[in-house]
Amino acid sequence: MVIINRYITKPPDQPPNSPNKMQGCTLLIVALLFGATLANKSPHCHNGRFGIVHLFEWRWADIAAECERWLGPKNFCGVQISPPNEHRIIDSPDYRPWYQRYQPVSYKLDSRSGNEQELRDMVERCNKAGVRIYADLVINHMTGGGQGQGSSGSYWNADSLSYPAVPFGSGDFNGRDVCNTGSGNIENYNDANQVRNCRLLGLRDLRLGKDYVRGKVADYINNLIDMGMAGFRVDAVKHMWPGDLQNIYSRLKNLNSRYFLSNSRPFIFQEVIDMGGEPIKGTDYTHLGQVTEFKYGKELGDVIRKNNGQRLRYLRNFGEGWGMLRSGDSLVFVDNHDNQRGHGAGGYGSILTHADSKMYKMANAFMMAFPYGTVRIMSSYSWQRNIQGGKDKNDWIGPPSNGGNTKSVPINADNTCGDGWVCEHRWRQIYNMVSFGAKSQNEPLRNWWDNGWQQVAFSRGNKAFIAFNNEDREMDVTLQTGLPAGTYCDIVSGQNGKGNCSGKTIYVGNDGRARIQISNRADDSFIAIMV
Repeated sequence: MVIINRYITKPPDQPPNSPNKMQGCTLLIVALLFGATLANKSPHCHNGRFGIVHLFEWRWADIAAECERWLGPKNFCGVQISPPNEHRIIDSPDYRPWYQRYQPVSYKLDSRSGNEQELRDMVERCNKAGVRIYADLVINHMTGGGQGQGSSGSYWNADSLSYPAVPFGSGDFNGRDVCNTGSGNIENYNDANQVRNCRLLGLRDLRLGKDYVRGKVADYINNLIDMGMAGFRVDAVKHMWPGDLQNIYSRLKNLNSRYFLSNSRPFIFQEVIDMGGEPIKGTDYTHLGQVTEFKYGKELGDVIRKNNGQRLRYLRNFGEGWGMLRSGDSLVFVDNHDNQRGHGAGGYGSILTHADSKMYKMANAFMMAFPYGTVRIMSSYSWQRNIQGGKDKNDWIGPPSNGGNTKSVPINADNTCGDGWVCEHRWRQIYNMVSFGAKSQNEPLRNWWDNGWQQVAFSRGNKAFIAFNNEDREMDVTLQTGLPAGTYCDIVSGQNGKGNCSGKTIYVGNDGRARIQISNRADDSFIAIMV
């Protein structure tokens, strides 16, 4: 009942000329009365699994193999994949840019990552390996200007608003009747109507208030649900009216009972860049699913970089205590494919990436150890940065490729990746923290300690303990770990397998206390132990 009241009394979430405002409200009331929900805020992880990894621009065949050989055995919950639909092809001198994936031509499942059969094979193999799949959905718009053929060969003409492979025509896009700017593009982000009714960077803006368009989008998503996907990351959500999204989500099927419990709803996490100062807020969409909390990576990066006098000790109430979304409404990340290129939110002076490896590992470890939000880990490819005037001139570069064809991901003898693929999810300090998160995810935060500055430690119940040293001197203290007495292997500095520990050994006494030593000159600035 609280949700119904909040929805009815909140500011209108439809354009003034939309006939569907009350329809959206009625749908929500009916859904609540019958015990159904539009989406699930849980990612449907198998027991003992933790964390979503974004395998950015990977081919479907490589993801299938990675589920079986690495992600399943290492206790990862799931994978966010790149948009699976047919997309525009943009020819560049060396690479086709990554952002062509975010310019749909049709909803055919034929993309730079592979064809429909390869996609289906990947979903089946990953589910069998216990790893869930979440597709990136681009449903706010189609391509930018021009014309051509898409990744599946479909013709399109943005200038005449013709996308016959869907089909969408001129009446299926927002025009001057709802967008009041001279250019037809968003010109003022303080005008919510512009943000939701006008074109984002010239991309042709779908008229999602139209029943036909909603139906085509829902059919596309339902095809992916039938295939066995667990949920979706929805792109550019602040550019769509909540009521339109609610209508689309209400048309979605339950998840495939071959892989999920009966009546399971898809996990929805929505991209909303809300750094404050704009009229559109992340909370406008939390009744529909989780929301990407962009403040998280920016603030955590500032703390670990020690920007503006920030200290690790301030992280004790990180998350909601810092003005972020409620934990259950949040999907959190250190970086993503946008802001690691200087786009989206945060900027190069705050956002940590694989290029800042020592600090980056610390940030990811904190994220996976601290109880806030649903965790997503970035897995990147490398490119030669060219920073000029605060902007990376090479921010467009696509994945490693041969003549525009994305390369497979080679695995080296030491389990790292080659040929330009970074694969942060294969770094020991990150994948072992996935096990830490899986072990401790239902345990409360306890035994917080800090030295008032840049050294902190805490336990998760009596299952796991972690300590960080971000100072220019050694950390050498005896702390309450909350763990049973015994000899523990630090999973950051080495591996623990069959009684052999290749990293530091930490002894916990009968009183739960242990001596914690972390050198400021060590390769890693933190230690982690667990039962």
